Amino acid sequence: MTVAHYENFPVASVLLPRRLREPIAAIYAFARSADDIADEGNLAAPERMALLDSYQRQLDAIADGEAIDDPMFHKLADVIKIHGLPLRPFRDLLDAFSQDVLQTRYADFRELMAYCRRSANPIGHLLLHLFRADSAKNLEYSDAICSALQLINHWQDVGIDAAKPVPRIYLPMEDLVYFEIPEADILRRVTTVEFRSLMRFQIDRTRELMKQGEPLGWLLGGRIGLEIRAIVAGGLRILEKIEAVDYDVFRHRPVLQRRDWPRILWRAI
Repeated sequence: MTVAHYENFPVASVLLPRRLREPIAAIYAFARSADDIADEGNLAAPERMALLDSYQRQLDAIADGEAIDDPMFHKLADVIKIHGLPLRPFRDLLDAFSQDVLQTRYADFRELMAYCRRSANPIGHLLLHLFRADSAKNLEYSDAICSALQLINHWQDVGIDAAKPVPRIYLPMEDLVYFEIPEADILRRVTTVEFRSLMRFQIDRTRELMKQGEPLGWLLGGRIGLEIRAIVAGGLRILEKIEAVDYDVFRHRPVLQRRDWPRILWRAI
């Protein structure tokens, strides 16, 4: 597990029961490939939207019980049928990826969290369905973890997003105003005193959000609970590493490295 992009959730992890590795890999393949359509390469926005629309049509075909030729969607259809997975989380993911194509700024934290509810939280919902543990309370805890992981990814990638051909800024505009940071400073990747204060604020509230979801790993128990506790510990470790570089994510993109794993596993256990 790493905390970046759609490595925000486990992919055939050795910590997971073997029976769940293939369905999780199928979910990952869908999410990652669709996310790459929205984010990667040099396609124009209309081309990206057309490809994402084709994904929606594949989901429609799965819902209607039609034959699926595409290998990735054929495998996904089998997983959805065997495990009784709802289609709504898959559609929510596609909605979020389509939003990424068209929207490059977020007015406030509430708007950003609404995006996280569709870009990240559906993954947790699907996993809990696979685990047969999708109670209302578990879903609430999962939403906190998944949204926190999405925010961590945004804070890691402030510099990367600002440098894209069509720059994105996930830091809420109202926070830039409050901390008196011109948008141009983000686009020029300038680490000022004000920027460090803004990032400290974001890290603190992201850590608080992650802590709200932390009980899920202990409620589920077993290897699945251990996997979730490792994910939480990994996310919290990334926040520590952002703090360790004094919030200068423009020059230092914190990532998990081999030497971080003993600490993560100790915390998880």
